[in-house]
Amino acid sequence: MIYLDNSATTPPYPEAVNTFTQVSQQFFGNPSSLHSVGLDTEMLLTKARSSIARLLHIAPSELIFTSGGTEGNNLAIKGAALEHQGRGKHVITTEIEHPSVKEAFFHLEKIGFEVTWLPVNNEGRLEVETLAESLREDTILVSVIHVNNELGTIQPIEEIGTVLKDWPKAVFHVDHVQGMTKVPLSFKEAHIDLCTFSAHKFHGLKGTGAIYIRSGVKLSPLFHGGSQELAHRPGTENVAGIAAMAKALRLSLEKKEKERDKMERLKENLINALDKVEGVYVNTPRKGSAPHIVNFSIPGVKPEVLIQALTKKDIHVSTRSACSSRLHEPSEVLLAAGKSRARAESAIRVSFSLETTEAEIEALLGELHSQIPELLKVMGANKK
Repeated sequence: MIYLDNSATTPPYPEAVNTFTQVSQQFFGNPSSLHSVGLDTEMLLTKARSSIARLLHIAPSELIFTSGGTEGNNLAIKGAALEHQGRGKHVITTEIEHPSVKEAFFHLEKIGFEVTWLPVNNEGRLEVETLAESLREDTILVSVIHVNNELGTIQPIEEIGTVLKDWPKAVFHVDHVQGMTKVPLSFKEAHIDLCTFSAHKFHGLKGTGAIYIRSGVKLSPLFHGGSQELAHRPGTENVAGIAAMAKALRLSLEKKEKERDKMERLKENLINALDKVEGVYVNTPRKGSAPHIVNFSIPGVKPEVLIQALTKKDIHVSTRSACSSRLHEPSEVLLAAGKSRARAESAIRVSFSLETTEAEIEALLGELHSQIPELLKVMGANKK
């Protein structure tokens, strides 16, 4: 099997699965219980929290565990907006956010908040000047994705954080789900207030994630019913998943350090090869994009047809975010970046992990060279 849909989810490390299994069996107690079984589990939870915080260079008290990126983004966005609506109801985001962010902002609009949707340039990148011009005295929240999940474009988070330093009323949230372990980001140096990530994007298990909440930042919780996670996220913690996430994060960062340029080299080689395939248009920018995502279009070819043709050869790619991949509308991200409707309707996303090999990319290219001309003949003329 050649798996090239790592932006949707990654195969869990065997070490992470083993950790999950061992903790599930040996530390099954409720960490809120006062007996020794519960206290032992709480001790392990504390150890995992400290381990992740150390890797991210933050305080353990600034780390709150969630079920993943969607919950984290909703908690950050709705929690900040509801908590601080007394000082303003203007919030800002971009046109190329993940659905879990966009839908959260649509909800805020429905309940009376004013949302400014910022445009991006033809590389899918937000211009810092555009953001600066949109800030107002009643702006209470700015949310910008770090690495776009479709194009792979990296947003200028550090520069945005510098601008927002002068706007203390505005809470700065970053969706770091696609960037974690692939594109370095210092929460402190970028002046980030809230930052979300999800374990299954870096070889942990699904159903586990976290949100960084800078010390002093307050959120209104989405759930009520307990004091777990400093009352930000009530509910019995998934200790086994959290321990597995700590293991996966450490292993991923170690592997990234050892093979710093591997994914970047794979990306460059794939883009260079795709540029030579007739009928293919690369959408991912060569510079300023994450090392693990390549997005390209084949106008005139339905992406689901190509995906199924590749799947029959045991090669697995995707169209866009897994949350939207079953929708048959054109990519809103590509349209926002000024791509034609034909390109937005025919986009394919290839995404690597550190386990991806050059031979796998060569196999993909071989199939594309074989499949694309035939599909173009069947489906009609290619239109840029």
